Amino acid sequence: MTARVDHAVTSGTFSLDGQTFDVDNNVWVVGNDTECVVLDAPHDVAAIRRVVGDRRVVAILATHAHDDHVRVAPELAKATGAPILLHPADRVLWDLVHPGLAPDGELTDGQEITVGDTVLRVLHTPGHSPGACSFHAPALGAVFTGDTLFAGGPGATGRSYSDFATIVESIRTRLLTLPADTVVHTGHGDDTTVGAEAPHLQEWLARGH
Repeated sequence: MTARVDHAVTSGTFSLDGQTFDVDNNVWVVGNDTECVVLDAPHDVAAIRRVVGDRRVVAILATHAHDDHVRVAPELAKATGAPILLHPADRVLWDLVHPGLAPDGELTDGQEITVGDTVLRVLHTPGHSPGACSFHAPALGAVFTGDTLFAGGPGATGRSYSDFATIVESIRTRLLTLPADTVVHTGHGDDTTVGAEAPHLQEWLARGH
């Protein structure tokens, strides 16, 4: 059965360190015609369920636990019966959003999640947050980077629990080592490719963000 990558954009807010911003988030749904995984659950369960359709949701995979990526994850889990998986290093951020409610399971570096005929390999890519993860799908020629790598550079590192040197190291060693034609599906904004971003590493280091 043919693998599919479906996509929705939801709008809402991101809040941390006493500040709130309006944001548009990408939601990626990967699978085939019968089952799928959902990458991030930002603002709107109905919008996500429209993309899922009548497929079985195998898991809700959190790229990280900022509120604009997990706010409706429990509601989506209840609606679909799917477990929420999060890297344990991001539990501190998860607890700011959902105190007293634990994720259903953990993501670990190197873990492989199979949905349909597609294998997603978990890459722990900290920096934007301690437990940030990317998901590499070699058969699709794609990597889903959350807020670690965007078209134009690294994700933001100016807030609590983030670190610029760490995110650059994650990108350099875990993402830019993927094949150059790998499509980068991001947490916000447009797609890019590994090959398009790799030449700019020194520019990012020079500007410091």
